Amino acid sequence: MSYVDGYVIPVPKKNLKTYARMAKVGAKMWMKHGALDYKECVGEDLKNKWGTSFSKMMNLKPGETVVFSYIVFKSRTHRDRVNAKVMKEMEKMGDMGELPFDMKRMVYGGFSVLVEA
Repeated sequence: MSYVDGYVIPVPKKNLKTYARMAKVGAKMWMKHGALDYKECVGEDLKNKWGTSFSKMMNLKPGETVVFSYIVFKSRTHRDRVNAKVMKEMEKMGDMGELPFDMKRMVYGGFSVLVEA
């Protein structure tokens, strides 16, 4: 079964273009180093009638939306190898400047896949 790194990030809507440029660099880098899939998804339908909405969970401020992202790997070991290569390459790139979101509000975790189609 695969392994997935998942991220949920509140992003100011005015920063979405900047975020997308940054995410495209990330996608190329993760795929280059062996990730199986990479997705960055921006919230569109966040007003649900059941459960807890991403808007509420992320305590969105006016003018913000949610970005839901995931990277797929063969296994946790594969993820660790790929991420080590990505981090090494990112260090060589140096400071990328100010991020277009508040890193302290990002939610992240690694997940073993339970069901796969």
